[in-house]
Amino acid sequence: MKQFDLDVWEEILVTITRNKTRSLLTAFGIFWGIFMLIALMGGAQGMQDMLSREFEGFATNSGFMGANKTSKAYKGFQQGRYWDLENSDVDRIRRSVNEIDIITPSLAKWGIDIIYNEQKISGTLKGLYPEYGKIEEPLIAYGRYLNDMDIQERRRVCIIGKRIYESLFPGHEDPCGKYVKINGIYYQVIGVSMSSGNISIQGRSETSVIIPFSTMQQNYNFGQKVQLLCYTAKKGHAISEVEKKVDQVVKQAHYIHPDDSQATILVNAEAMFSMMDNLFSGIRILGWMVGLGTLLAGAIGVSNIMMVTVKERTTEIGIRRAIGAKPDDILQQILSESMVLTIIAGMAGIAFAVFLLNVVETATSEPAAPTHFLISFWEAVGACLLLLVLGLLAGLAPAYRAMSVKPIDAIRDE
Repeated sequence: MKQFDLDVWEEILVTITRNKTRSLLTAFGIFWGIFMLIALMGGAQGMQDMLSREFEGFATNSGFMGANKTSKAYKGFQQGRYWDLENSDVDRIRRSVNEIDIITPSLAKWGIDIIYNEQKISGTLKGLYPEYGKIEEPLIAYGRYLNDMDIQERRRVCIIGKRIYESLFPGHEDPCGKYVKINGIYYQVIGVSMSSGNISIQGRSETSVIIPFSTMQQNYNFGQKVQLLCYTAKKGHAISEVEKKVDQVVKQAHYIHPDDSQATILVNAEAMFSMMDNLFSGIRILGWMVGLGTLLAGAIGVSNIMMVTVKERTTEIGIRRAIGAKPDDILQQILSESMVLTIIAGMAGIAFAVFLLNVVETATSEPAAPTHFLISFWEAVGACLLLLVLGLLAGLAPAYRAMSVKPIDAIRDE
C-alpha cells in the first residue's frame, strides 16, 4: 500500500467523519489538553516577565541591615536597649569585610509633602549616596543622578520619582532647574527617575524624592545616625556569607551580644530573588504536569474510541484480510486514523492557545517593557512532535487488535 495513496486518505476522512459527534467529542479531549499545556507555558512565561519587569534594575546580590532593640544583656548594657547605626559603621565594615563590593548608608522620612506651585503630593524623602544607584538603578528621564559634589557641598538638590513628576508637572515638561518645596525647604530638581520597581526599600521609587545623604543628615537633624546599611557582595560570594560578617562587625562595635538575633534586621535580596526563581520553576513544572495530564487523558479517549471503531469494523477488516490485505496494511490504516484525528485536534488547540496568548500579550505589554506570553518556536515544535507521539501511542492498541482479526472469525461474527 502506498504511503500517500489518495484513496487511503479519503478512507481515513470518511471513517473520522462517519460519526461526527463521537469524533468531535474525542478530538475535544486532545484540543483541550494541548490548549492547556500551551496556555500554561505561555502564561507562566508572561507572569515571569511581568514580575521581572517589576524587579528590573535592582541588584540581585544585595543585602540590607537596620538597627532594632536588643534582646540580650551584654557587657554591662541591659536588654531592651535602643541603638543606632552610624556613619563610622560604613568605613568600619568596608575595612573589615573584604567580600563587600559596595556599601552605602541610607536615610528616609515618610509622609512628607512635596509642593510645586498649586500642586501637592505626599511621598517619601530619601537621603542617599551616588553609590546607591548601583543597588537600585535609576532610570533617569531628565537631568542626572546624584554626584560626589552634591554630597560634599550638601547641596539642596533632588531627584523626583515618576508619580511625583506626573502629579507636580502634568504638562510633562522638563522640571530640571525648578524648585519644589519639601517640608518647608526648597530643593532644586536635577533629575527625574522613571523607575517603577516593586521592591520597596524605604518606600517605592515612584513616590520618592532623593536628596544627598549629607544634606538629609544636616537638614533633618539626624546627626551621625544611619537608618539602613545597603551593600552588595563581590562576584563569587553570597550575601548570606557577607551578612554574617557584617552583623559580627557591627555588633562588636556597638557592644551587642553576638547571639542577639533581634538587635539587627537583616534583609537578603539574593535569597528573595532565589525564592522567586524557584517559584516560577515550580509554576512551570505544575503547568507541564497539568497540561500533560489533560493531554494524556485526551489520548486515552482517542484510544478508547478507536477500539470501539475497530470493533464496529470487524467485518470490514475481515473482508479486507480475506481479499489479500496484509497485517501491516491494517496497522498502517488504524494508526493513520488515530494520528490524523490527534494532529487535527492538537493543531487547532495550539492555534487557539497562541491566539489567546497573543491577545493577552497585546493587552498587557508596554512599549518600553514588552511582556512575552507567546511560547518559543522550539516549544511549538516540541508540542507538535508530542502530538505525533501521542497519536501513534493512542492508535497502537486498537491497531494490534485490528491486526489480530481473522477473516473466518469476522464472517462468523457477522
